[in-house]
Amino acid sequence: MWKKGVWKRLAGAAVLALVLTGQCGCGVFSNAVKDDMKAEDAYMEENGNLVVVGFSQIGSESVWRTANTASVQRALTKEKGYFLIYRNARQKQENQIKTLRSFISQRVDYIVFSPVTESGWDTVLKEAKAAGIPVILIDRKADVKDDSLYTTWVGSDMRQEGEKAGKWLEQHLKKAGRQYEDINIVVLQGTPGSSAELGRTTGFDAIASRYENWHILERVSGDFTTAKGKEIMKQLLKRYPDIDVVVSQNDDMTFGALEAIEEDGRSAGVGGEITVLSFDAVREGLEMVRDGRINVDIECNPEQGEYVAEIIEKLERGEEVEKAYVVEEKVFTKDNVSDYIDERTY
Repeated sequence: MWKKGVWKRLAGAAVLALVLTGQCGCGVFSNAVKDDMKAEDAYMEENGNLVVVGFSQIGSESVWRTANTASVQRALTKEKGYFLIYRNARQKQENQIKTLRSFISQRVDYIVFSPVTESGWDTVLKEAKAAGIPVILIDRKADVKDDSLYTTWVGSDMRQEGEKAGKWLEQHLKKAGRQYEDINIVVLQGTPGSSAELGRTTGFDAIASRYENWHILERVSGDFTTAKGKEIMKQLLKRYPDIDVVVSQNDDMTFGALEAIEEDGRSAGVGGEITVLSFDAVREGLEMVRDGRINVDIECNPEQGEYVAEIIEKLERGEEVEKAYVVEEKVFTKDNVSDYIDERTY
């Protein structure tokens, strides 16, 4: 059994008062958040043996994100020795920075967060480091000048995911005897500046750059949402009547893109006019792979909570941890997807 967490409050009531009045650089919080913080402070007074973890999630924009949040919540329960403070940033970096500062003011034992974008974190992470609070990044990365500002990162190799998509398309075109044809590609990108958008774009482009006959007609952000994916795909279909391939950087955008393609009277997927490459591999996406509507789905594994719990346990024991932990992931096509659908929980 690993040692209990250390509650690091600085004169608890005084710190809470500063937080609620916005005098610790945290800004002004809503009444609902203030009430939550009061309740959390009282709870922690009574449960000082628990490891207190502040968890800031980007939002709930996709099925994948919801599964990622649930994974952390399952791993860090009271029964397992944790008190988890969860905050939803609703896709806004300013919300997330305020949340991190509130965690610092509350003197949590650990901060876990998935950055909305990669840049803009140096100042608040310096504040966490000065307070002696280890920071664990999950899913997305933070581009900071000093990587000692965070303890470790858990997530997917996004560039490798993009490369996997490019290599799959490479082999697909060869099998179809189309390796020398002009191939017109459109890319639905995720949130600009996010690790997923940057990595998947860079990885796919590294493969695409090998082929002069692969023409990327346009890259447009669909913000990782179904509604935006459909809206953007409609526009692209009007601008480019000869699209051969859609690369969609998450399943939710893909669902919207497929609706737009089908409403336009065109066919997509296996045997269709438009080849569809997707990312994430949520259950609905895998079902579409099985049904032939999506050609390939590159997995991005959201089950990262247990990795976080194991890292915290090591830190509590005073052990060293790696700077990065990459989760295991697969590539799904019609040939192998049926072996995995039933076990998919998200």
